[in-house]
Amino acid sequence: MNPYLALLHPYPFERLTALQAGVVPPASLSRIALHIGEPKHAPPTVVLEALTAALGELAVYPVAAGTPAFRQAVAGWLNRRYHLAGAVDAERMVLPVNGTREALFAFVQAVVDAHIPAATSRPAVLMPNPFYQIYEGAALLAGAEPVYLDADSTTGFLPDLDAVPPAVWARCQVLFLCSPGNPSGTVAPLAWMQRALALAAQYDFIIAADECYADIYLDEAAPPPGFLQAALAMGNRDFRRLVVFHSLSKRSSVPGLRSGFVAGDPTLLAPFRLYRTYHGCAVPGHVLAASTAAWNDDVHGVGNRALYRAKFDAVVPVLRSVMPVDVPTAGFYLWLDVAHASRTTDGAAPVGSDTTWTRELFATQNVTALPGEYLGREATAGHHPGRGRVRLSLVAPLADCLEAAHRIAYFHRTWAANPPSGAVLPSLAPR
Repeated sequence: MNPYLALLHPYPFERLTALQAGVVPPASLSRIALHIGEPKHAPPTVVLEALTAALGELAVYPVAAGTPAFRQAVAGWLNRRYHLAGAVDAERMVLPVNGTREALFAFVQAVVDAHIPAATSRPAVLMPNPFYQIYEGAALLAGAEPVYLDADSTTGFLPDLDAVPPAVWARCQVLFLCSPGNPSGTVAPLAWMQRALALAAQYDFIIAADECYADIYLDEAAPPPGFLQAALAMGNRDFRRLVVFHSLSKRSSVPGLRSGFVAGDPTLLAPFRLYRTYHGCAVPGHVLAASTAAWNDDVHGVGNRALYRAKFDAVVPVLRSVMPVDVPTAGFYLWLDVAHASRTTDGAAPVGSDTTWTRELFATQNVTALPGEYLGREATAGHHPGRGRVRLSLVAPLADCLEAAHRIAYFHRTWAANPPSGAVLPSLAPR
């Protein structure tokens, strides 16, 4: 077996299942799942119609490059969305992928060069911390060292790029960045993106920009900027050393379609396309047809954002009645600070245990959330940027999100903040 497999960490949802083992939540309360970022909005009609109309493509082998219509749709959307004035070349700068998860992992396998001289240090793949765990797994299985860049409240939830030592930049082959961020929803400003691009040029590494939340934002007049936009503003028209990853899972609420794209530097996409012809992961024709319709249509994105905006408007005031809550600029997560209220009924658990808070919330309120500890690593001794926080995914229907908010507020107010010894929390939050 590949020895690097032994380095992989359990996935966050596996750890959550283990955390909840043996817990029996109240049968009187319906289960509300806020732990996973799986959109539950109805798929757009335009996507469903295109998908069913193209079922004849099931009789045809797909090709790695996809269809010209798909590539043109993606290039058109990128040029519209980021005001790129036609800079994205559909033939050279776009490839379809089976969702960003597959592509992020495969890209690192294709571009990391682990066959360096023995006298040279191990190659590094840098990533924000907390992070999407695919970044770490991709680095480990490519033979590289994951290097974690803390992104917490002290850094504005963005990695401090200037705090990275030059010796680490010199080993860097890929820098993962995510904007809008998961889990904080932080949007990186163009100047920060351009600083990252300048470092990539200085030290000759690749930026892999995960932008799968780019079309989920709360202010309709202020869509988040993107890395292609930042590069073009610097005069980098060929997007050298830059690739961006986008998905329809979040933008169009079709996570089961498994459709996305990678775009950017054509000198990177050409060998990546070759890799994919062997990898056997070409996107099926009917999926490409549905995806083409999705990228050509911006109207459904407006409606999708309105649904998330309504959830934030309903949920945040309820939670703010018991705790500080920062409303993100983009994405559909709340990154709650529960550190001051996490203890068991017997007072045994340390204050700040997001795992205990999450487990007890499930045990008493039948609401599932994700501990922040599961989304990052303790890269600095004694400091874990996810510890003491919990991620809530506002993907359930509005009524369920609001019900969950009331249960969380009740849990937090009446028990978690200052429980008497041996207290038993009534399972149903009164209205």
